[in-house]
Amino acid sequence: MTLPRRRLLQLFAGAAALPVLPRTVSAQVYPARPVHIIVGFSAGSAYDLLARLIGQWLSERLGQPFIIENKPGAAGNLATDAVAHAPPDGYTLLVTGSSDATNAALYHDLDFNFTRDIAPVAGIASAPNVMVVQPSFPAKTVPEFIAYAKANPGKISMASAGVGSSSHMSGELFKMMAGVNMVHVPYRGQPSALADLLSGQVQVDFTTMPPSLGYVRAGKLRALAVTSAMRSEALPDVPTMSDFLPGYEASLVTGLGTPTNTPVEIINRLNKEINAALADPGIKARLADLGNTVLPSTPAALGKLIADETEKWAKVIKFADIKAE
Repeated sequence: MTLPRRRLLQLFAGAAALPVLPRTVSAQVYPARPVHIIVGFSAGSAYDLLARLIGQWLSERLGQPFIIENKPGAAGNLATDAVAHAPPDGYTLLVTGSSDATNAALYHDLDFNFTRDIAPVAGIASAPNVMVVQPSFPAKTVPEFIAYAKANPGKISMASAGVGSSSHMSGELFKMMAGVNMVHVPYRGQPSALADLLSGQVQVDFTTMPPSLGYVRAGKLRALAVTSAMRSEALPDVPTMSDFLPGYEASLVTGLGTPTNTPVEIINRLNKEINAALADPGIKARLADLGNTVLPSTPAALGKLIADETEKWAKVIKFADIKAE
């Protein structure tokens, strides 16, 4: 059951303000052993790349290994389930964000409740998706694409990285706001979707940035728009979707979470170190290379952002009648 927005915010605020448990190790000696960062997607994915970047920084700053553990499956739910049931001691962290916001509205039989069982720690980055087509596609702009789609209802195939993925949700929001009918073709990951787009098996993809930037820069794919409210530094000449569909915004938010009841001093220690990373010029440049914008935040601010995302995507999922696979 989808929780009301007010309840979502109350749960996040409560998770970020829990008292320190006396049985836990204090922040002064944390971490005293290796920390595991669980990623719900495969190595090389957008979430994985950011986890490794932040994990390396935390390892160097805090003197213990931050080990990246990929646990793909069920649209990230396997990883979230593992962290939700881990000891709340700061030694098991979760790369979290937009996927969890979508899953909260899409799946109704999970063995965890994200807003109840995961406490927000810190934002990491926000990145737009990018609407891409082959250079030979008849439409060269978003208005031309919308006109073509309306003239050819149901004849355009829209690839995605899978049901409920960021690329899928971005595309469904576009369909809803533009009033067009396209056939959704889900793949098991973005690389497979892009491969079929390049070969002409599908016509459009609202892909994440990292795997698509090389194709766009090489001229193998044409970028029609980015899905963020502002232009991307990685593709400065590409307009935003909101230039054509006012109010459109779909960014891939990435952050870090931990089991609820993790001592607040440990959460604050991690938050401080991650925000320091996001202020570092080298980290900022690396994130920009991947098409990201840094997302420094407090735990409460990250919780509110994910609550906002959950509310938005719940409306899209209901409108498009999307069902979990």
